[in-house]
Amino acid sequence: MPSYRAQLNIMGLRPGNAPESVMESAVAALATGHHVDANQLDIVAGTPRITVRYTVEDDGNPDIQALSSAALMRAAVESVALSEKLVVLRRTKGRWIVLRR
Repeated sequence: MPSYRAQLNIMGLRPGNAPESVMESAVAALATGHHVDANQLDIVAGTPRITVRYTVEDDGNPDIQALSSAALMRAAVESVALSEKLVVLRRTKGRWIVLRR
């Protein structure tokens, strides 16, 4: 099964939401249809960035499924936080290749 990463910059929390709700929303959205392998929070140039790694069943065109799922992840995160710059990467021959920037 192909492995993907969805990365999303977090620009701020919506009122009434705890910081941990951002990652919880992202993981829950992807876990509805895929196996979530890992998640992490990094600070890149002063901006928080979440990364969620997940696998997609290879049904002939898993990239489309991975991109669609990443968009759903972003929508889930947007309910608790403001975000920008969704990047989706696919693991190919030991390297992460950008599918969408």
